[in-house]
Amino acid sequence: MTEKKIATFEEFYPFYLDQHSHFWNRITHFIGTSIFLFLAVLAIVKTDILIFFIGIFSAYFFAWIGHFFIEKNKPATFKYPWMSLKGDFKLYFEICTGKQKFNVKK
Repeated sequence: MTEKKIATFEEFYPFYLDQHSHFWNRITHFIGTSIFLFLAVLAIVKTDILIFFIGIFSAYFFAWIGHFFIEKNKPATFKYPWMSLKGDFKLYFEICTGKQKFNVKK
């Protein structure tokens, strides 16, 4: 049986949240995205593209630690790269605004 391809972000986001339900996985994603945002601003201020790429590397480094070693699942980035990126930022800002929490009960 073949797996149904997710077509919209509205369909994708509940799947994304399920793949990011462990407290420490959310923490690693939050750290990685925070570092990326800081380095992206710094890259603009210093006009240094290398700093921006270091930020991208940092975000994925922390996220993949969360997936491979904590949540023990495969990052959605491999199958849905753009929706996954959008999900990362949506979850990040939902945590910042209190709409989502680090601790998720399953």
